[in-house]
Amino acid sequence: MTRTDALLLAGGVIFGSALAVHSRRAWRAADLQDQVALVTGGSRGLGLLIARELGRQGVRVVLVARNQADLERAEQSLRAEGIEASTFAGDVGDEETAGRMMDAVVNRHGAIDILVNNAGIISVGPIEHVTVADFEEAMAVHFWGPLHLIRAAVPFMRRQGGGRIVNISSIGGKVAVPHLVPYCASKFALTGLSSALTPELAKDGIVVTTVCPGLMRTGSFFNAWFKGRHREEFTWFAIADSLPLLSIDGRRAAAQVVDALRHGDAELTITWAARLAVLASAAAPNTTARALDAVNRLLPGPSNASGDERRIGWQSSSEWAPSRLTRLSEEAAVRNNEIPTAEPVSGNV
Repeated sequence: MTRTDALLLAGGVIFGSALAVHSRRAWRAADLQDQVALVTGGSRGLGLLIARELGRQGVRVVLVARNQADLERAEQSLRAEGIEASTFAGDVGDEETAGRMMDAVVNRHGAIDILVNNAGIISVGPIEHVTVADFEEAMAVHFWGPLHLIRAAVPFMRRQGGGRIVNISSIGGKVAVPHLVPYCASKFALTGLSSALTPELAKDGIVVTTVCPGLMRTGSFFNAWFKGRHREEFTWFAIADSLPLLSIDGRRAAAQVVDALRHGDAELTITWAARLAVLASAAAPNTTARALDAVNRLLPGPSNASGDERRIGWQSSSEWAPSRLTRLSEEAAVRNNEIPTAEPVSGNV
C-alpha cells in the first residue's frame, strides 16, 4: 500500500467514524414537546435563558429560586412569549424543601421529564478572606442542592420510564481558578457527582448531562459576592466576564445546553477558551499550575479587616466597571432579570 493509499484509507475511516457518531447522536434526539422541566436558579441569568429555550420547544417549565419577586418577573416574561411557566420559591439546599418541590411539580403536571440543576452562587476574593461558612454555602447550593433534587426526581423518572437531568457545573469545576476557591471546590464536587451518575442511571433510561460553561455574558456578576478589595475584585471579574473573545452570549450558551439535553450528550464544555483550559490542564498540569500562579499574582491582594465583609456586585462598582468594557454584560443583565437584590443569586462562571 502506498502512502497516498494509506492516507486515503485513514481519511475514510475518520470520516466514517464521524458520520456514525453524528447519526447516533441524531437518533438519540428527543422530542421535548409537552414535557415538564424543573429549572433551579430559573428566575434570572442562565437559568432563565435555559427555561426560555426549553419553553420555545414546547416544554412546560417550573422555575425555582429563593426570591418570589424575581420569580414573578421571570414568569411574566416567559408567559408574554406564550411559554407555559409556573414557579416554586424555596432553598434547594434544604432536603425537605427539595422533596416538596418535586412532589408539587408531579402533582400539578403529572410528570417530571427534565431536571436542570442550575442554581448557583458566586463568591470572589482571596483565600485570606474566605471562611468555612463560604465553603458550606457553596456546597449547599452547588452540591447538596442538585443531589437532593436528583434523589427526589429519580424515583418518579424510573416509574415513568426515563428522564433527563442536566447539571450546570463550570469550567471552575474542571480547572481551579484563583480567587474562586469555594466556588471551584463545590463545582468540582458537582462535576464528579454528575459524571459518576451518568452511567449509574443510564440503565433506567435516565440521561445525565454535565455542562461546564466558561465565561458567559448573562449579567450575573452584578449579583455575585465580593470580598477583599471589593471594587478591584469586581472590576477584574466583570471585565473578564464581558469580553467577547473570552465569553459567550448567554443566549447562545443556553441554546447549546438545551441541544445537549435534547441529544442526551454526556458532557458539554462551552466556549473555546474553556475547552482549551481543560485540555491544557490535562496535558500539562504543572505548566497550567504555574500559569495560574502568575494570574493570581496579578489579581488584587488581601485587604484589611473590611475585606472580610461580603458585598454584592451592585455595591462594588468602580470607574472601570460598569464601563464600555462591560457594556455587553450590562445589556444582558437587563434582559436576564439580573436586577439589584439583597440576597445571593444564581450565576455560573
